[in-house]
Amino acid sequence: MYRCTKLAVLGLAIAITGAGAYAAKGDMENNATAINQAKVPLTRAVTVAEQHVNGKAARAEYENSKQGWIYDVEVVSGGKVFDVRVDARNGTVISSAEDKADHDDDHDHDYDKQD
Repeated sequence: MYRCTKLAVLGLAIAITGAGAYAAKGDMENNATAINQAKVPLTRAVTVAEQHVNGKAARAEYENSKQGWIYDVEVVSGGKVFDVRVDARNGTVISSAEDKADHDDDHDHDYDKQD
């Protein structure tokens, strides 16, 4: 009887873990379609970021943050890299900071693996 209880608990734990992983995957997929709700299009956010630091965009992401949905735009200007955050509701710059080390390693490693 004790063995059946252990197996039942183990099975339940596996089911819960699997459901959690499935739900997390669903959230990631829904984030991509969330851009349909943005009042400001990506192209406008990139233009705002480029004008803000007088540079050229190298990368842009749409993400959910503490301020709500924002565009995180990486802009290169005069040999420096800036991370510019643009509000997706009204197109204003929320913040802009020089990324001295360009530590956006999530993307850098992806390119390293392809070589």
